[in-house]
This record gives sequence, structure tokens and C-alpha cells, in this order.
Amino acid sequence: MKPVLSLLGRYALTLCLVAVSAFIALKAWNHFERMPWTRDGRVGVDVVQIAPEVSGTVSAVLVVDNQYVRQGDILYEIAPERLRLAVALAEAEVEAKRQDMIVRQATARRHSQLKDVVSQEAAQQSSGAAAVAGAAYQSAVAALDLARLDLARSTVRAPVDGYVTNLKLRPGDYATAGVTKVAVLDAASFWITGYFEETKIRQIRVGDPALIMLMGFDQPISGHVQSLGRGIDNSNDAPGHLGLPNVAATFSWVRLAQRIPVRIHIDTVPSDVELAAGMTATVEIIPARGDATTGGGHEARASLPVGPRCGPVASRVQPAMFRAAQELNVRMPPHLSLVSVVRS
Repeated sequence: MKPVLSLLGRYALTLCLVAVSAFIALKAWNHFERMPWTRDGRVGVDVVQIAPEVSGTVSAVLVVDNQYVRQGDILYEIAPERLRLAVALAEAEVEAKRQDMIVRQATARRHSQLKDVVSQEAAQQSSGAAAVAGAAYQSAVAALDLARLDLARSTVRAPVDGYVTNLKLRPGDYATAGVTKVAVLDAASFWITGYFEETKIRQIRVGDPALIMLMGFDQPISGHVQSLGRGIDNSNDAPGHLGLPNVAATFSWVRLAQRIPVRIHIDTVPSDVELAAGMTATVEIIPARGDATTGGGHEARASLPVGPRCGPVASRVQPAMFRAAQELNVRMPPHLSLVSVVRS
């Protein structure tokens, strides 16, 4: 009897192990193949290309590379001497045009009062000359305003709050109007672009919460889906020799899923995380439960609330899972089945 019970116990233990293994395999399959996540993410930022609006020699550079600046801070200055002379010339021209206008307007008034003595043709000519002199005066005033504006623009200021980047400008360099001399990264514009396989795009909707882990940091960043890309480059569209279609050869039994860019808006960043454009990120989208488990579409998503589902245990487990994935450099999801069980 004991050998039979022992044999049954071994069978039961084996069946339990098989069941647990199957459950874990099913959870792993769900995370690997169905949950929208990717390790192919990049940090992006708006870069403001700052070019001077006047040409001249750089007289002073008041910032250093990677310095944080606020909107309105002076970046560099262009030698103002030539521009000040231009303002002085414009002021003299304005005064000359004003005096000429006064004389011609006075002449026109006298001719209009002496209608019996001055011919109509002379009166019309003097009136026209006064009008031309008035227009010339207004033109000189506009030229003076432009000269003063150029003088003010010899001081180049930061248009946004951000970080000076790739600064190569030095005093003595010649700055040409319209040619970028310095760039500033807009500190308020950081975002994440996750490149998801096209087979997982159907599970992603605008507004879905997102969890981001940067390769060099342990703390997660929270965000949400801002938009989905609507097109990627098609190499088959490029014309080949003689303008014929350049169609790449493929294996009919192997099809690689294309990756579609998904823009993630950053909601909160931990205080010890420093963002830099180009950083590598792992991105996990937290879709509505109907999409993740049953593959439902808009209808399933519309009936379920969208929001974070990470409990206190999951929030502690997930960073460790991300860290292990980054250290091992293997393809694994940002969380294991334990986190899924906690969420459910």
C-alpha cells in the first residue's frame, strides 16, 4: 500500500509542477507576446537653433557648454560699434528729412493761400513735393527703428528655459545672420519615443498610462501615450537603377514586424533622474484589461477605466525586474508574472 501511495504522491507532485510550469509559461507568453512593451525607446527633446539676426564679430560669450539658462538670459554679444554708427546715421537722416518736409509743407501752404498769384500747376507741384517729403520722412523714421532694432539684437538671448548644448562659439568668431551659432534644449519639452512592433499597436490607445525605465537609472518614470506614428519609411518606394522600383527580396515564410513610433508624454520624473536626449529607455504601456487579455478593441477599452494598476508590491518589484533585464541584456518584460498577479 505504501509503494502505491508513494507513487501516487510522485504523480501528484509531477502534475502540480507541470500545472505551475504551464501557468508560468502562459503568463510569460502573455507578457512577451501580447503586452505592449519595448526596449527600443529613446528620449527626445525640442532643440532651439539660435541664430543671430545681425552679422558681426562676437565680442563676448556669457555661457558655457551644458549650462542651464532661463528665458531672456544673455548667451553672447556681437560687437555693437558698427550698429551704433548705423543708428547715428539713421537719426541724422531722420532730422534731414524732417527739415525738408517742414520747408516743403510751408511752401505748399503759401502757394495754396496765393491762388491769384501762383499758377494752379505750381500749387499742385508744391503740394506733391510736400507729400513726397512727408513719405520720405516716414521712411527715414522706419529706417531708424530698424537700426535701433538691429542694435538691440546684437545681444542674443535665450528664447526658452533650457540647457546650452554643443557650444563652440568663442569671442572673436564672426557671426553671420541666419547661421546657427548655439542651440538650447528646451527643458520643458522632454518626451519618450517608443518603437513598438506593429502587432502590438492595436492594443495601444492615446491616453494609456506608460511606465518608462531609463537604462542608467533605477527609478521609473510615469507618462501616458500622447500620439501614435502614422507612417514609417518604405525602402521599396525608393527608385533603383533606371528609375525602376527597388523591391527588396524577402523570405515568404518569415515576416518581420515593423516598428511604429509611439510618442509618450512624461508626467512625473523622480528627482534623482537626469534626462538627456538620446537616452535608451524601456517602455511599457498599461492598456485596458480587455485589450491585454482578450484582444478587445475600442469597445472593450471604452467600458473600462484607464489608470495605473501597480500596487505597492508591484511598484517595488518592477524596478528590480527592469534592472535585471538591463544587466542581463536579454529580452524580458519589465515585470514578471508576480507583478501581474499583484495587479489582478
